Amino acid sequence: MHPPLIGSDLHDITALLSTLTGQDPPAFRARQVYDAVYRQRVQSASLITTLPKPLRERMESEGLLGLPKPAHVYESSDGTKRYLLELNDAKTVETVLMPEGQRYTFCISSQVGCPVNCQFCLTALLGLERNLTAGEIVGQILYVAAANGLSADVSKLNVVMMGQGEPLLNLPNVVKAVRLLADPDGVGLSERRLTLSTSGITPRIYDLAAEPVRPKLAISLNASSEEQRQQLMPITRKYHLKDLIEACRAWPLRSWEHLTFEYVLLKDVNDTDADARRVVKLLANLHCKVNLIALNPGPGIQFSTPDPARVASFQAIVKRSLPCFIRKPRGLDIYAACGQLKRMSTLTEIAI
Repeated sequence: MHPPLIGSDLHDITALLSTLTGQDPPAFRARQVYDAVYRQRVQSASLITTLPKPLRERMESEGLLGLPKPAHVYESSDGTKRYLLELNDAKTVETVLMPEGQRYTFCISSQVGCPVNCQFCLTALLGLERNLTAGEIVGQILYVAAANGLSADVSKLNVVMMGQGEPLLNLPNVVKAVRLLADPDGVGLSERRLTLSTSGITPRIYDLAAEPVRPKLAISLNASSEEQRQQLMPITRKYHLKDLIEACRAWPLRSWEHLTFEYVLLKDVNDTDADARRVVKLLANLHCKVNLIALNPGPGIQFSTPDPARVASFQAIVKRSLPCFIRKPRGLDIYAACGQLKRMSTLTEIAI
């Protein structure tokens, strides 16, 4: 079985063309395919009209493009769309599109399910089914962008790896996907518009930092002490909070870059003024900002959402020392908000 075009770099495409034609292709041929797949975002291999007709017909008949198939799409009252996308093995994964004026943010997945088991996250209830390939990561963006008529050339597109999965536990495929997304001759997104969110897989943070092409880094913090974080995020028992903060201090910030710390506020658990003061102390001397997220509720989650006044008090304390923002939830009514991705399929479906 041949590898799909989406997820392939120029070297991979050259090798595929050699296999399909039985001879070494001219150098320009792989570039024609690469351009059609990533820059033109063709929805069918038969539409790569720069190729000889027999070759593109064979690619089409063997299903070599590799786009995911839409299973369902749900649309929120705030304009957010949650796509349930089917992969080649019939497993499904979620991608969320959040429009805001001329700015569009894609929240994409890196795994089917998630192994990290954060106690306040619906995705954790799925467990891990498998890693996504580089093509399945990039394919989410190519499909959803094409479905909404979006292009990196004319729209402000941002990509956050904050959907299903822990990206740093699928690092080789994530890194390859980032290279394809950031290639000016490919999808053409700036590294400034790519963000990876991690629960804190400390050794892999160092590995990602060494990559020549890399996204911005966001840390899902969610606690103000080691003990508290171990209860909320069991991964902390393996990758301790102090080591995570040290990895953040070692992250090689580019001139335009800062670290982001995401903090989900849970009522009467991690939302006190004392917690806020500990967060400030924990992040002292880091060039960073803090995003506060009042818990987005869901079935099976044993925590509550704090009152707006409590969130505001927490923000006020942190804001004295660090940039601190309250993230407005998007797509709550369709289970598309942060921590809600569990492949829900019981909502009223929107025809595709």
